Amino acid sequence: MKPNWRTFVTGLICAVAVLLVVSAPAVDVILSEQLAYIDIMHDGEKVRVQRIQDQGTSLSGDFTKPSRECPPFCPQPGKVAPGVESVGEVEVFDFMRKQMRNGTGIIVDARTPSWHKNGTIPGSINIPFTQFDAAPGDLELIEALEALGSIQRDNISPVVRFFEKMFATVGLFDAHMKTDEWDFTRAKHVVLLCNGPWCGQSPRAIRGLLKNGYPAEKIRYYRGGMQMWQILGLTTIKPHGDTESVPEITSAS
Repeated sequence: MKPNWRTFVTGLICAVAVLLVVSAPAVDVILSEQLAYIDIMHDGEKVRVQRIQDQGTSLSGDFTKPSRECPPFCPQPGKVAPGVESVGEVEVFDFMRKQMRNGTGIIVDARTPSWHKNGTIPGSINIPFTQFDAAPGDLELIEALEALGSIQRDNISPVVRFFEKMFATVGLFDAHMKTDEWDFTRAKHVVLLCNGPWCGQSPRAIRGLLKNGYPAEKIRYYRGGMQMWQILGLTTIKPHGDTESVPEITSAS
């Protein structure tokens, strides 16, 4: 009787699959009902975004504070500006899986470097809010907008601008995504964050973007920021590449 190689190979594959399932670590705490984790690229390295499995873990450091001096550390409104969508963690997960993976989106940590160095969301980039606050023509502002895919314009014909503004009023040809100085047609969708509901740095960055003509529909505000991200035990990464789920933050600003 000749051996049935197809049956043998199928049985071997099933045995290996069962072994892998049995040996895989149990994941009791997942991101959402449909999502266990997300693999995202950060500075050329793959980082797994997931939650801490040790349910006895608690936060330490500055993000455990229930009270801060206000101003400047005042609770921020849920709606930061007209047309700008406010999002929670599940929406950020979806943004990572879709817009970030296909190259149309980016997460911006708008905090100052002294805060950013303590840990940020994997896949994000740090552009301090002060750069979006800079004066028109300032090199820091130009670099910040170009990092988001905006294209600087010059020597635009007055006739062209006349028709662009006319088309913008009736919603044609994405004309509202162009100003005298910038073309935001190919600019990325952006999620901005800072330290949390009491932090005004990302709202200031958003207002700076809007002031320079960045389309509101391309901007999202993650109000929960790093405080809620860490309360949920989600992976953070430090600028030099070390990953940890809940870094201790002791510096205040």
